[in-house]
Amino acid sequence: MSSISRIAPSPATHSRFVWVVLAALAAEAVVLVDALLSPGRVVADVERMRALQVEADRIEDDDPALAEELRWRASRILRA
Repeated sequence: MSSISRIAPSPATHSRFVWVVLAALAAEAVVLVDALLSPGRVVADVERMRALQVEADRIEDDDPALAEELRWRASRILRA
């Protein structure tokens, strides 16, 4: 058996890979279309993220744990 045939994926593995890639592309397309159809929501989300970041910067010296929590929350806004 050649080394190439030992490492080459089976047709079933290749088919699964293609479906996973297509599903990921479809999910990205849905997010893009959603953003294009509702730019106001995207802008509002970015403004909320910015406000949390500014507040985190303001309180960093007094309460670093809360600042970290605010940054974490800001990083999750667009993922919801």
